[in-house]
Amino acid sequence: MRGRGLAAAGVGAGLGMLGAAGALGVGRHYATVLLDPARVAAYPERVLHADRGGVTLATSRLVRQPGVWGLRWDQGLAVVGPIVREDRRGVHRTLLQGPVPPEGPAVVDAGPFDPDPASRGLPFTEVAIPTPLGPAPAWHVPGDRDTWVIAVHGRGGRRREALRVLPVLHALGLPTLVISYRNDDDAPASPDGHFHLGDSEWEDMEAAVRWAQEHGARRVVVAAWSMGAAITGAFLDRSAAADLVVAQVWDAPLVDWRATLRRQARNRLLPPQLVPIATVSARRRIGIDFDDFDLLRHPPARRPPTLIVHSTPDTAVPIGPTRALAAAGPALDWPIRLVEVAGVEHTASWNADPERYEQLVTEFLTAQL
Repeated sequence: MRGRGLAAAGVGAGLGMLGAAGALGVGRHYATVLLDPARVAAYPERVLHADRGGVTLATSRLVRQPGVWGLRWDQGLAVVGPIVREDRRGVHRTLLQGPVPPEGPAVVDAGPFDPDPASRGLPFTEVAIPTPLGPAPAWHVPGDRDTWVIAVHGRGGRRREALRVLPVLHALGLPTLVISYRNDDDAPASPDGHFHLGDSEWEDMEAAVRWAQEHGARRVVVAAWSMGAAITGAFLDRSAAADLVVAQVWDAPLVDWRATLRRQARNRLLPPQLVPIATVSARRRIGIDFDDFDLLRHPPARRPPTLIVHSTPDTAVPIGPTRALAAAGPALDWPIRLVEVAGVEHTASWNADPERYEQLVTEFLTAQL
């Protein structure tokens, strides 16, 4: 799930005036948006001026986030660094890498690298994972250990989400498989054309784990972002291969779908009463049991040591359920370490401080392995 959340354009706080029929219709529309795998490029920010000395962006909450970011526009990508200053003309940031962006629409992106592991200076092979729906592409970055990492991106995301941490994993000698799953750009579409919110996507993750096992993996580490954690939770609960997982790193994990949908509804000025309507509608369409995706109440059968990094201002996947899960870890026999990061949005903890993030991952995996 991306930082800007689910779109529900044209629906405002006055929904209560529509009555039951109107609420039912909007709730069903909310479910439609939730399950729709279509990706729409959006460029909500604006470059006011740029040269090799830096970039000036129109002031906004997202532009003011600290750290290192991708700056994307229709035909390009650059990497911008920390804020140099902020004044009435806008937010001035350093230009670290890439072409000088043109003046005009752009988006600040947590994924500053493209298009594949070569952008991080890493060797890799594009492989095809035989999933239940057909071959799904994955990047295989080699390593010299028999513990492999399976990297799982979030809802509406892409494999490039993992490019930020690949150098750390490679430095640890861990072969890494950065997977795609159904409804991704180059992966098979689900038969009904819907996201299944982890309820079937876990089967594609299982296929990737089996592929890794066939190619030398004896143990598995999971790295997952956002809905990737929901996919992993289903895998850990349902897959016969779950015992291979010995550790995991979750970034802004989605550990309670209902809580996430309530937060998304608030973001869109929708009344909370819509969430039950949306979940019922989603269940009728894709068969999901949302109780299975409340990991506090229904923890997975396999509960390996887990490092969670979650930003406190996250408006896409709220940190509250993550805190509750981490606090309950001892009672659930689930070793969880939660590290909270201030000042940045969804799945952007690496961006806030890459060095600290990579140190956390290195220390955690070194201790576990």
